[in-house]
Amino acid sequence: MHFIRSTQIQYKKHIMTQINLSELTELQAINKKLVSGYHISEQDTTLWQQLDQNIDAYQALFSALGHDLQHDGRGFYYLASDESTPNMGKISRAIALTVFILIEYYANQGKDPLRALFDETADLELMQTLVQLNKHLFDQLEIFSGSDLRKDVYLRMVRLGLAKEVEQGFMHLAPIYRYIDALMEVNEDSFDGLEDEV
Repeated sequence: MHFIRSTQIQYKKHIMTQINLSELTELQAINKKLVSGYHISEQDTTLWQQLDQNIDAYQALFSALGHDLQHDGRGFYYLASDESTPNMGKISRAIALTVFILIEYYANQGKDPLRALFDETADLELMQTLVQLNKHLFDQLEIFSGSDLRKDVYLRMVRLGLAKEVEQGFMHLAPIYRYIDALMEVNEDSFDGLEDEV
């Protein structure tokens, strides 16, 4: 790709976009991260700045390759997918369950759940507590201990750019909002369904 200086790409209703590939200095690294399911957020300074400064070119390029590059105003980029693979569905369910249980746990502690979700460290002790309090739910995902939760959920969250590992445990990052949004949508759909029955 280095020998190509620029290219024209046709996308979205046949709009032609001129892309100067020499300006896309992090294309290889960005592509590798995004196609693996990783969410690039502000903590990924170089990649995030490159995307932020050249978003139109990257969106045109990824669109031409059959991908849908999304920019979330809360500070992250990702490739939208239908998560149609059964394995990814299982991973997403485990992450969504963990986020839901954490929000519920923090609320029951009298804390602002969203603030706590982003400000507090998820350490092994907290993970063990969550699994014990919600054994019936985690058993269905074959997560039986805090160590399982760390290995099967949190290390995957790191690989997806949803959390970062710190000395004491894990910190959640802005892309976790995708799961919060999905949980809110499910909650609204459930509430709407109840209203229809009444």
